[in-house]
Amino acid sequence: MSAGSKPTKATFWLLDAPDSLSVQSHREPDGTGLGWFDGDGAPHVSKQAHAAFSDRRFAREAREVSATTFVAHIRFASTGALELRNTHPFEQDGRLFAHNGVIEDLPALEAQLGDDLRLVKGDTDSERFFALITREIAAHDGDVHAGIATACSWVAVSLPVFAINFVLATEAGLWALRYPETHPLYILERAAGEPLRHESSLGTRVHAEEGATRPLVILASERMDSDPGWRPMKPGELVHIDDSLRVSAHELLHDAPMHPLTIDDLSPHAKASQASTSS
Repeated sequence: MSAGSKPTKATFWLLDAPDSLSVQSHREPDGTGLGWFDGDGAPHVSKQAHAAFSDRRFAREAREVSATTFVAHIRFASTGALELRNTHPFEQDGRLFAHNGVIEDLPALEAQLGDDLRLVKGDTDSERFFALITREIAAHDGDVHAGIATACSWVAVSLPVFAINFVLATEAGLWALRYPETHPLYILERAAGEPLRHESSLGTRVHAEEGATRPLVILASERMDSDPGWRPMKPGELVHIDDSLRVSAHELLHDAPMHPLTIDDLSPHAKASQASTSS
């Protein structure tokens, strides 16, 4: 979620929405992470290797933290043990990153990283993918778009790919990629004053909270409420939200992966993790 340049809260999306992160964590219980940028642009990460619905700290921070940008992730592990170091979001060079999908042939990815494998602390394909993006951003003198484009183009051609959907947050904005069509990724641009709605058997309940009075942009792997403004991103589409909440979209990857993986190609554990979020 991006609130632009003025901090706000994300309580509705984390706890109260019909398909909030807390609700989704009953289906994806292997880790909970919340990252945010405060009003001074400093990144913060709080995470645990267990489910959000049972995490008191997650519930407290969801109600109390006010930030310009949030990156929240719940994990159904496909690669790596159920440990804190494998829990998203990851932080590198002042950026936050969360990934949904599977990338295989990690030895080839590690060889491509070379000395930049030092950025990786855990076992996951996700953190190694992030390290490649971080390396390419640095190689392009801090140009985030160019770094993402170079890293993702190499992965799409060189490695077996099931999905590389991700969200990357910087102090100045959010980036998100959907690729390929395996998993959905949605974007919602909310104008100031639009109500936050909860559909229940008793009708529509409107939440009056700080987030309802501010323009916001939300990216999510599922539609989280009944707002008709949710739209699916296109396969290969890269979206950027700047600190003024301007949204720009670019078709980054035009072709299918060179080495596509199907759900049946995955290990049993990876298959279970990805089946829960496949379109």
